[in-house]
Amino acid sequence: MNQDNAPLEIHVHGDVPIKTGTDIKAIQEALKPLWHYAGARSLSEGAVSLYEEEPGIRFDTTAWRLHLCWTVRGDENFRMVLDDLCMNINELSAGGTQIEVTFYDTEFDDEDEASGAESRDDFVMMFVGPDPGAIMQAQRDLLVHDVVNMMERHFDGAELSGVVTEIDKLFSQRFDSLVSSLDIGKPPRGPGGSNGHGGGGRRPRHLH
Repeated sequence: MNQDNAPLEIHVHGDVPIKTGTDIKAIQEALKPLWHYAGARSLSEGAVSLYEEEPGIRFDTTAWRLHLCWTVRGDENFRMVLDDLCMNINELSAGGTQIEVTFYDTEFDDEDEASGAESRDDFVMMFVGPDPGAIMQAQRDLLVHDVVNMMERHFDGAELSGVVTEIDKLFSQRFDSLVSSLDIGKPPRGPGGSNGHGGGGRRPRHLH
């Protein structure tokens, strides 16, 4: 597809903690779904955003963080690269966080709106992390932040501890269900031993 005539502008935004010692070659390979989609031959070529004022894709080897503020032209097939991107970043991440992807319909105009047509604008929130516990922790932290910010318009922050506790209970139940589903079909734990299964990852922290 000719990127210049693409119907969408797609913005990828995130700040991902990366395992200490990860080299740039691993980062380049993990981000290949992005720069390859942009038609680049390498990360250094594809890291530049469509807009000069955006920093693009940057890997900070001092703080060990991957910074994403990058826009590319494309269409709905960009969604196909997101699963590969998340799986690749999971392998390198040192903690859970969110990646936001925004789709802007460049062909939608005032006449389309007046005629009742629907824009293809969309927003996708994805979570990445080294294990399910870290991913759930990121989901939980974002939910608590959003809920508390909304409810503080009507209640004092000190009154909301019960709400946070209930959110923690929901995520504890989800985590336990995940671990139980992963344990189905596994051999029982033997005396003094382990079944060797670590798929559940660490349990998310709870704030009370």
